[in-house]
Amino acid sequence: MTDLLKSSLSRRAVLQTAAVGAVGISPAMRAVVYAAGSDAPEKTEVKIGFIPLTDCASVVMASVLGIDKKYGVKIIPTKEASWAGVRDKLVTGELDFAHVLYGMLYGVHLGVGGAKKDMAVLMTLNQNGQAITLSKKLADKGAVDGPGLAKLMASEKREYTFAQTFPTGTHAMWLNYWMAAHGINPLQDAKVITVPPPQMVANMRVGNMDGYCVGEPWNHRAIIDGIGVTAATTQDIWKDHPEKVLGTTGEFVKKYPNTARAVTAAILEAGRWIDAGLANKNKMAEVIAEKSYVNTSVDAINQRILGRYQNGMGKTWDDPNHMKFYNEGAVNFPYLSDGMWFMTQHKRWGLLKEHPDYLAVAKQINQIELYKQAASASKTPVPKDVMRSTKLMDGVVWDGKDPKKYADGFKIHA
Repeated sequence: MTDLLKSSLSRRAVLQTAAVGAVGISPAMRAVVYAAGSDAPEKTEVKIGFIPLTDCASVVMASVLGIDKKYGVKIIPTKEASWAGVRDKLVTGELDFAHVLYGMLYGVHLGVGGAKKDMAVLMTLNQNGQAITLSKKLADKGAVDGPGLAKLMASEKREYTFAQTFPTGTHAMWLNYWMAAHGINPLQDAKVITVPPPQMVANMRVGNMDGYCVGEPWNHRAIIDGIGVTAATTQDIWKDHPEKVLGTTGEFVKKYPNTARAVTAAILEAGRWIDAGLANKNKMAEVIAEKSYVNTSVDAINQRILGRYQNGMGKTWDDPNHMKFYNEGAVNFPYLSDGMWFMTQHKRWGLLKEHPDYLAVAKQINQIELYKQAASASKTPVPKDVMRSTKLMDGVVWDGKDPKKYADGFKIHA
């Protein structure tokens, strides 16, 4: 055994011991979690796809810390190259679950952005923590925020190119919403392309785009590398917005409900471990920075997960609405209104030609009952209501009550 492997294994043992101490997993407890044979996971080893992003952390840590074992499953995180790849492997069953874009699952379910297949959202993995990065070249011309970008695009006419990570995904919707709120029509005034998250920085470095919306650490990485600035965070667009979800197919949930519940409970507990304090967050940053996960420097990850932000132009601030994985369970509930919001934006931007039955679709995809069972097993608090209300950056309130009116109410649309 090499010294490197020894140190890696011993570090993993230390982390697992720390987790056992933190979450109090006793062998007796393991035996009683699902003592009844009928409640035992039908599938004990599962592959969960992830994209190299900070918000894959609760999936990775559930495996690394051995929390999955407590619930009778073994999670094998598998690193994927693009969201399109994740979609295809989920649909074909090559992956059992995935750390995945909320809007992408809804798109697949409705036959937008890929083959149509019934999909399932088991839980929200994180809130907040994405950003819009503009190139240093744009920033030097005064485009350091939304109004600055709108002014530059109006005065210096040319083709402006921006990137998101998948057409029906969260980043495309944040980018479109932000641009439109500043009077920029993303369909007419700009060229918007799709680029996998880990390739954003390299593409900006060679001048392929003027800006992009992506998850961390690829916004902070652009600042470290001196090629981009943070124009807005996604929590500026929508405080405590839903971001990645734990997704699978409707078929998988029907066939393996106990497995789905066990995996959800394990990841809930991993999220709680991450959010429990500074030491755990730093430990998580060290783990996911490794080559097998995000493959970047620890300093690209560990600042923003603590809410320590800088914009790349000398401004620094502490953001209380940084990326959260648990927040006493407030993060993880699969609110029906959250899923419905993505459909309103798909309709707004012409991805959906007709209004779907917003509430019925959300009820079909978001596995509320299964989530409640997993929450009970992991002692996670559950909200009273399946809908929530929020005011976005433009002052418009979204509460899920009249999705058709909401979707049709925007001045800038397809």
